[in-house]
Amino acid sequence: MNNNLHQSGVKLLNALSRHADLIMQVYLSGSLNEKQHKPGVIDNLIQLGILWRPEDSSELRLKNAVRSLLEGSLQDERNRQVDANIGSALASLTTLAAHYKEALTHGRFAEADAHLNDVTEHVYSLTENLTNNVRVLFGRINNEFGYVASIDAKIRENELAQRQVSEMLKQLELFRFDELSELAGSNRELRHLLVVTLQQCFSRVTQELAIVQARLLELLGRFREFRGRTRLLKGFLLHMEQQPDFTPGNYANLTQVPMLFNQADSLLAPASVDVSRVEHEDVLQQLVADLTVIHRNTSAQPERAAQHIQVEAQGAVDMTDDALKQAVENYFCHVIDTGQRMTALDYHTQHSLEFDPEAWLYQVIGGYQGLSEEEQAYFAIDTSGEPHPIYSGNYIIRDVELGLR
Repeated sequence: MNNNLHQSGVKLLNALSRHADLIMQVYLSGSLNEKQHKPGVIDNLIQLGILWRPEDSSELRLKNAVRSLLEGSLQDERNRQVDANIGSALASLTTLAAHYKEALTHGRFAEADAHLNDVTEHVYSLTENLTNNVRVLFGRINNEFGYVASIDAKIRENELAQRQVSEMLKQLELFRFDELSELAGSNRELRHLLVVTLQQCFSRVTQELAIVQARLLELLGRFREFRGRTRLLKGFLLHMEQQPDFTPGNYANLTQVPMLFNQADSLLAPASVDVSRVEHEDVLQQLVADLTVIHRNTSAQPERAAQHIQVEAQGAVDMTDDALKQAVENYFCHVIDTGQRMTALDYHTQHSLEFDPEAWLYQVIGGYQGLSEEEQAYFAIDTSGEPHPIYSGNYIIRDVELGLR
């Protein structure tokens, strides 16, 4: 049986080699002109399964297997066939793997080797088929469907390719690697073929199909944009043919300007500094550093001469700070004694404090933050104010209200 297959294969390949010119002519033209070749040669190619006649009245054409061989080997851009019949291939693999395991169990090692070769051939054929399908899709995309001329035809080809991708993704869902792993069991050869090889191909093809889908959608949008512009241009040309004396009017003098021409330039919104943007921190620091630069004059400055330090003045400042701290403590004690919420400015007004209101608010906030966490738990502090009108992210505190929890 193997000898007969070998001889038949050699005979077929020799025929392909001897009649290569005839086969390529049929491949390119689609059919054979029987008047230009000898009847014996044609009959021989028909018997070998290279040529066939679909109907009695039709011309001779190449068999699909030979055409597929040439399209795949030549990477012909006209090849739009995508074979996504994965279910049948997986069923064949399952059956052959079962044959292989049964032959091993009964000690028929020669038969097992033959079945293993069939499993290997089917696995590699399936992976090659999936890879070739993705290659065909990528070839059509990279060529931007250049085998058709019109934009409408490109859109139809794009939609066909998208349907083929969707069908391939549905077929890829038929892979059940848990079942294949269970079928392979502990057999190293089967596990390598049914799990490792197929899973690697599955991952690669899935990722490439995702890229194909994204590029198809991008191309479809571009084609539709071209079609819209083409229709607009054709409409304008048709209008000019029907009305050759047409001249556009001065739309600026109209009271009702068409929306097509009533397009104003976009206005920039008022800019403001956003101090919460971390990426602008270096720029803001540089701006602040430039604002606070002090240009020192080397000339003599009498007011900057050495002076005596007045200890009495420093003591007065300390006494003022101590008085402010004492007033804040009294404010906290007043809230504790009364148990009522009270704002800092109201307390400042009722007790006619002489401190600056802004310094008073700062000291109240600092006094609360200076308490321990246990002491802060007794008080509830709230601020009232409004966001800064220019610098976003800043909040202006107008008053502070203190109470007990």
